[in-house]
Order: sequence, then structure tokens, then C-alpha cells
Amino acid sequence: MARGTGQQTRSEAVHDRIRADILGGRLRPGERLKFPELSERYGVSTGAVREALLKLVAKNLVSSEAHHGFQVTDLTERGLADLTDTRTEIESLALRRAIGEGDLAWQGQVLAAHHTFEQTPLAGEDGDEPGEAWLIAHADFHTALLAGCANPRLRDLAASLREEAELYRRWLRPTPGAHDPADPAGHDEHRELLDAVMTRDSERADAALRRLIGFTAEMVLDTESPA
Repeated sequence: MARGTGQQTRSEAVHDRIRADILGGRLRPGERLKFPELSERYGVSTGAVREALLKLVAKNLVSSEAHHGFQVTDLTERGLADLTDTRTEIESLALRRAIGEGDLAWQGQVLAAHHTFEQTPLAGEDGDEPGEAWLIAHADFHTALLAGCANPRLRDLAASLREEAELYRRWLRPTPGAHDPADPAGHDEHRELLDAVMTRDSERADAALRRLIGFTAEMVLDTESPA
């Protein structure tokens, strides 16, 4: 029993590290993920690496093909279109449920997460946009929005789709005009979404969320030099 628990713990730890390296750009889209190299890199057994990769396959951050092994999910415009369509429908449903089921404490959580997000600079310390702190604050706000939904499976599915979208966000560059130059972080849209949640206006919230998710679809994949 203890051995199984230890193996599970190691698998979860390496899962978190591989996920962070993928979302952080240290493992690039399309990069092959070989057991011996990952085992040495993270200091765990190949069994723990395999378990971690299988979990990441379920989250669509890693792909697997027979006779080709595992690789970081490659990014395509078709994949982005399908992801955006699915994510829009699932998150919209979860948000509507959250507005109908969430209590006052949930609204307070959303308000606090939005305040942190709005006060977080878009650019990171190295001048890159968006910065790590902004990405975290942005993800936390969207997580808080759906926390009022009472269905944990729906929340988990929405979170998985949003995390896959973050992989695209890391490697896509905005199309000129996709955001208002005066509001590159989309704060106006996020405020609109916040106001709709505070007044429990599900129609208005749905429209604002769909616009925000649509921004990702307006990005163009830079296949030659991801940045």
C-alpha cells in the first residue's frame, strides 16, 4: 500500500512539473517526450513519467500515437477553432449555472479575484506580454467565475479546456486590432463580465464571456518563431 501511495505521489509531482514546463514554454509544442530523458530530468522512475504523461494526454497538453510515443500537443488553427467552440459552450453553461447556484460568498470570491487581476500588470519583469503573474491572475479570475457551479464535473471539464487554451496563448501572437490598443489586457470586457455576475444577469454574462473567449480565436499561430 505504501509503495503504491509513494508512486502516486511521485507521479503527481512529475505531472505538475511537466505541466509547468509545457505552459511555461520550456517544453515546446510538438517536442518529443522520451521516458529516459524525462526520468533523468525530473529524478523519477519511467513508470512515474508514464503515469504523468497519460494524465496530461487526458488534458490535451500531451498527445500520444502508436509507434511514435508522446509529444507536447502540436498547435494548429483547426485545433484552436475546435477548442474555442467547445470551450465557449462548456464555460458558458458552467457560468450560467454558477450565476444561478452561487451564493454571496462566491460573488465575493469573484470580486476579489477580479481586483487582483485588474491590478496585475500585463507585462512581466522581462517586458514580455503577457507576464507570468498576469497569466496566473487571469486564470484565477476565470476559475473563480465558475466556482459557483455546483457540478464538479462541469467545472473540471471547463478548467481542462481553459488550461489547453493557455497552451495556445503561450505560443500565439494577437492579430493587429484583436484588442483595443488602449486596453490590451481586455479589462473593459472583464469588468463587463464582473458586473453581469454581480447583478446575476446571465444573458449579459454569457455574451461577455463569449467575446472574451473569442479573442483567443482571433490570434494567429506563429509557426516559425513562437514567442
